[in-house]
Amino acid sequence: MNYEQTTFQKFQNLKIAKDVVILGIETSCDETSVSVVKNGREMLSNVISSQIEIHRRFGGVVPEIASRNHVMAINSVIDEALAKANLKLTDIDAIGVTYAPGLLGALIVGVSAAKALSYALNIPLIKVNHIHAHVFANYIEHHDLVPPFLSIVASGGHTIIANVETHNDFEILGQTTDDAIGEAFDKVARVLGLPYPGGPEIEKHARLGVPNIDFFKTKKGTKKDLNLSYSGLKTAVINYVNTQKQGLSVKCQMLDGIKITETCNLKPQSLQNICASFQRVSVDILLSAVKAAIKKNSSKTIVLAGGVAANSFLKESLALLCDENNISLKYPSPILCTDNGAMIASNAYFLLKEGKGLTDFTLNAKANLQ
Repeated sequence: MNYEQTTFQKFQNLKIAKDVVILGIETSCDETSVSVVKNGREMLSNVISSQIEIHRRFGGVVPEIASRNHVMAINSVIDEALAKANLKLTDIDAIGVTYAPGLLGALIVGVSAAKALSYALNIPLIKVNHIHAHVFANYIEHHDLVPPFLSIVASGGHTIIANVETHNDFEILGQTTDDAIGEAFDKVARVLGLPYPGGPEIEKHARLGVPNIDFFKTKKGTKKDLNLSYSGLKTAVINYVNTQKQGLSVKCQMLDGIKITETCNLKPQSLQNICASFQRVSVDILLSAVKAAIKKNSSKTIVLAGGVAANSFLKESLALLCDENNISLKYPSPILCTDNGAMIASNAYFLLKEGKGLTDFTLNAKANLQ
């Protein structure tokens, strides 16, 4: 038998005898996270070492700095995850790791650690697609959730609408053709002089504003293939902000303890209205595609995942849409919306159940996937 057949046979024997405990490793961007999950649903620990404060001074993630900090954090995060789960390395049955997509240098750190553990412990190694894994945070949050359902992955790097037919079968109905929704939030926030990460900052200021700005002369329609685009919206907002700056000579303001940059010159109310309007249009673009997907899909459940799933306005807007169509809406807690090892471990478990994702020590990290 080859490597995959051998390791799958080991798992078949294992799951008859005991619960299956998987250690998940996630290092695709600026969070070093390790989690221990039992049977794909029960989270025994989930440790996240964030680099937000480090990258905030640069206005975004610097890949080289991110990878160096992963190297420094990975061993201690693994130790802490095991300690919180009250387990030893010898209690782990398999290792799941994000191998793609993401920042290549950052991914290499996690993949290297996973291969070393798999080799030392002689246990299966499972490669996990980071985008798919976001959906699996919901299996941990909602123990009654089972496919099929319609899934929305909204994050800093990806915006995808997919039909999830089984745990491991995803049919992509539509996705971003340029900027992801979270990426647009970060870029607009930077232009407004707001700190990284931009999503939470824009949401905070949007609560105080009125969505009364039309960035487009004509409303953008939904494409037949349900693909999305946020580049045009981002550019429209930037152009609007630059026009506003040219006509203002207001002194720099302090807002909620955050200094708006010297070049911003936007009144607080104007800033708040821009944030509210941008957030509304961003969500409307996504919801228009979701509405079209609902017409094509008979599923009575929608699952939201990814970093932008923590946005309250998105959740509220999606909840209204689901109520109108008698559809159940599920999403994870904020801590499971961000990149985390728990979603990786859960995904690895369901892959292992079907003998999928098994890999050997030639596994390489990949920045992009088809």
